[in-house]
Amino acid sequence: MSDEPVLTYVLVDGENIDATLGTSILGRRPQPDERPRWDRLLAFARETWEQDVRGLFFLNATTTMPMSFIQALNALGFTPVPLSGDSDVKVVDVAIQRTLRAIKERDADVMLVSHDGDFLEELEALLDDDDRRVGLMAFREFRNSGFTALEDDGLESFDLEYDVKAFTSPLPRIRVIPIEQFDPSQFL
Repeated sequence: MSDEPVLTYVLVDGENIDATLGTSILGRRPQPDERPRWDRLLAFARETWEQDVRGLFFLNATTTMPMSFIQALNALGFTPVPLSGDSDVKVVDVAIQRTLRAIKERDADVMLVSHDGDFLEELEALLDDDDRRVGLMAFREFRNSGFTALEDDGLESFDLEYDVKAFTSPLPRIRVIPIEQFDPSQFL
């Protein structure tokens, strides 16, 4: 790696996060105030790894271009990546896979925001570089089980709610609590 400052790319699979939140946690479509505060992801990455970040937010815009959301992402510091393709192509997944492969050729770190196992191969390849930090932001209990094996290779995992603090109010999640974090007052 060079002596230039390292950059962290934050790659967001927004549809995956929204679907997991709606289907697996809330059991309904999330209200706007129940969605992640996307700017907190960038702040977390910047503070955690103490370096500049560049956020890329991947969107499937095959049928519609969500201009108000794109403008909001721009205002938060993200670069929106609106994509289109045939209905049988997972355009967001393909674009993130290509981006992860392109990052392998750069002196950069990456934090992926997704639960999707479609990215395991690309993340594993990034972990082959001992000088590169690779992270995953997700709801721990809903991420693909393949990510657990990558932790032995150096993948850093961050929970969107508990570590990143991406939400303004607690989500109705049931989680395994490490005994050193157990606070009985939360249950009394």
